[in-house]
Amino acid sequence: MSTETTGTGLLEDGYDEELDDRSRMTFLEHLDELRRRILHSLYVLIACCGVAFFYWQPLFNYYVEYFGQYGGNLVYTQPMAGFMFSMKLSGLVGLLVASPFLFMQAWLFVAPGLYAREKRVVIPFVLSASICFLAGAYFAHEVAFPAMWQFFASYMTEGLQFLPNLDVTFGLYVKVILALGIIFQLPIAVFFLARFNVVTAGFMIRHFKYAVLAIVVLAAVITPSGDVVTLAVFSAPMLVLYVISIGVAWLFGKKRLRDAADEE
Repeated sequence: MSTETTGTGLLEDGYDEELDDRSRMTFLEHLDELRRRILHSLYVLIACCGVAFFYWQPLFNYYVEYFGQYGGNLVYTQPMAGFMFSMKLSGLVGLLVASPFLFMQAWLFVAPGLYAREKRVVIPFVLSASICFLAGAYFAHEVAFPAMWQFFASYMTEGLQFLPNLDVTFGLYVKVILALGIIFQLPIAVFFLARFNVVTAGFMIRHFKYAVLAIVVLAAVITPSGDVVTLAVFSAPMLVLYVISIGVAWLFGKKRLRDAADEE
């Protein structure tokens, strides 16, 4: 294989080109880049929360009706609880709206250490990560939380009234939204692990029974109740995501091997 001489020594053809398209940043430069990405994320997040707070009244009314339709009227016992609920609600909506930009900033932070061909997946990564996160939040809002809330309200009888606390209710709702939003990132995580040959489709298939056990345990940790219905509501999407991730690992893991063979 032919080589060319540079000021730093001999580099193989093609290899030097790949090195040149990667950023050589010092540790302090990495810290400065991290600071910039965090600041940019905070600016956008604050702006999105501000816009959401501008519409706090319709959001407030919607969520009061949303929680109430599954049983029980919300109550609050602290004077500031209603105002803080509108603030927290604006924060959650702002986070969901800003999530694509936050994923973009995360990618831009790691991009300097990637090759040019790896940087080309920035748009697919941001789109897929945003879609998966919002899909998880939507599933939590439309399926998981209502099923769990209906189970809690099912104990209400003629002599027992269900009056959930506003802070506790919304805190539980936020945990379910964020937990499922993160869980729905599983195919994205498997994509990168498969590209770096950390996991393979065969490995995931061989350990399928252990994955099912881990999914059930994780669902039990996420869900505040131990009933079978709520556990199934959380476990089912995670199991589907795991199966999808097997396909992702097979598709992109095989593609990585083909790319490596072509380069040889």
